[in-house]
Amino acid sequence: MSLTFSLEAKPFIINSKRKPCCRRYDVIRSELTMAPKHRKMTMFPQLSKQGVSIADLHVQEVVDKQSQTVNFDTLCPSFKPRFEPSFLNDAYEMCRNICAEYAKTFYLGTLLMTEERQKAIWAIYVWCRRTDELVDGPNADYMSSAVLDRWEDRLDDIFNGHPYDMLDATLTDTISKFPLDIKPFRDMIEGMRMDTRKSRYKNFEELYLYCYYVAGTVGLMSVPIMGIAPESLIPAQNVYQSALYLGIGNQLTNILRDVGEDALRGRVYLPEDELGEFGLCDKDVFSRKVSERWKEFMKQQIARARFYFNSAEEGASHLDKASRWPVWSSLILYRKILDAIEENEYDNLTKRAYVGRTKKFLSLPLAYSRSLSIPKTKLNPSFTRLI
Repeated sequence: MSLTFSLEAKPFIINSKRKPCCRRYDVIRSELTMAPKHRKMTMFPQLSKQGVSIADLHVQEVVDKQSQTVNFDTLCPSFKPRFEPSFLNDAYEMCRNICAEYAKTFYLGTLLMTEERQKAIWAIYVWCRRTDELVDGPNADYMSSAVLDRWEDRLDDIFNGHPYDMLDATLTDTISKFPLDIKPFRDMIEGMRMDTRKSRYKNFEELYLYCYYVAGTVGLMSVPIMGIAPESLIPAQNVYQSALYLGIGNQLTNILRDVGEDALRGRVYLPEDELGEFGLCDKDVFSRKVSERWKEFMKQQIARARFYFNSAEEGASHLDKASRWPVWSSLILYRKILDAIEENEYDNLTKRAYVGRTKKFLSLPLAYSRSLSIPKTKLNPSFTRLI
C-alpha cells in the first residue's frame, strides 16, 4: 500500500481567539520532521487483565464514552473550530478524492450516507491511511519510534483544535460534530509500533490483539459516524462489538491474502503454535511450498476469519439504514477474498488472491439489498470470540 500526494495549500482564515489551528505547509505527507517528545518504550502491550482481553476492555471503555449521546457535550471538545468555509470544503474534497482513488468500492458505499456523515467517514479513512503509510508507505525505511511519537502528539493537537494541515483539519472538524473518543486513534498508532517491533506471533491471543490495534479500532471510530438505527433494540455494546469483529475479520483476511508477500519481508503473521499443530513452522512459510499440511492449516485459518465476518454480520443491520451499504460491501468483498484463496487451492504463498473489478461492482447490488434488511431484535447468544 502506498500513498504520496503533493498539494498546494490555499490560504484560509480562522475566526477565533485561540492560536491558529493550522500551520502553512507546501506538501501533505504522512512523514514527520518535527522533533519528537521522549516516551517510555514498551515492547508489547499487556495481553490480558484479570483474564479479559485488553482489546475487549478497550471496547467497553470506548463504548461507555461514545454511546452516551445524552452526554455528548461532555465528550466533544469544548472548542468549536471555525475554519473558513471554502478552506474546509477544499479539505474535505481532498479526503473524498483520496477515498475514491484508494478505496473505490467503499467510497461508492458511502454515497448513500448524509453529506455530514460522508465527510466524517472520509476524514477518518484518510487519517487511518496516513497512519498506515508511516509503516508501510514509500518512506517506511525512514520510520522510527520518534516518528510515531510525533504522530501521536499531532493526534493530540487534532483533538485539541490545533490541526497541522488541511487533512488534519477535517478530523478536527469531525470531532466537533460527532462523539469520537481519542482512544481508538491512539490504539491504532500503538498497532503501528507493534508492527515495527514484532514480526512473529506465538498464538492467536497475540495476533488478535494486533488485529484489534491496526483494524478493529477502525470499527470503533466509525460507529459514532454511521449511527445506530433508531429501531434497534440491542445494546450499543453489541453494535460496537460487531464493528470490532468486522475489523478483526478484515485484518485476518489481509494476513491470509498477503502471506507470501509478508514472507519476502521476513514477517509471519500466523500463530506459531497453530502452525506447529499441523507440523509446520516459519521455514515452511519461507519455502513458499504448498503442502497438504499447509492446505489443512489454511482451511482452519479461513474458517476463523469467516467466523468473525458472521459475528459482524449480526450487528451490521443495526446501524443507521443510510450507513449500512459500505459495511455490507466490506463484508461481502472480504469474504470473496477468502473464496479466492480457496479457488487458488490455498496457494497464498506464491499467489495473491484478489477480487476483480467486475466481481466487485457486481457485488454492490447484493450489498445494497442486504443493507435494507430490518434489524433483528436479538443477537445470536454465541457471540463469543473463536480462539
